[in-house]
Amino acid sequence: MTRHVFALDLRDDPAAIEAYRAHHQRVWPEVIVSLRRVGILDMDIYILGRRLVMVVDTDGRDVRRAFAAHVASGPRVAEWEAMMQALQQAPPGGRPGEWWAEMEPVFSLRAQEDASAAAAGPRS
Repeated sequence: MTRHVFALDLRDDPAAIEAYRAHHQRVWPEVIVSLRRVGILDMDIYILGRRLVMVVDTDGRDVRRAFAAHVASGPRVAEWEAMMQALQQAPPGGRPGEWWAEMEPVFSLRAQEDASAAAAGPRS
């Protein structure tokens, strides 16, 4: 499993924010099936004001290629993605042409614990 974290902003419009929330209470079945088919094992989207953070676990496939395959998987999925994109805007700090900007990990509790355990050496 490979985890990716992305950020995106919604348009600065209360109606767009509410529409995004409402749509995600009833995601179209074709979208769910398509995400699974392209190797998305789990996905969570969090919101704070206009900022969205998406946590995606894949089966190891390249996440960008998986999302491209998802969008191309059928007309209903493409319609859903276009509808969502109309409510969104790329966040500051993303690469040119990047919509959902991939976030850089800066801390991992598990990695810190593993490093501490390795530095401590074997226990007797």
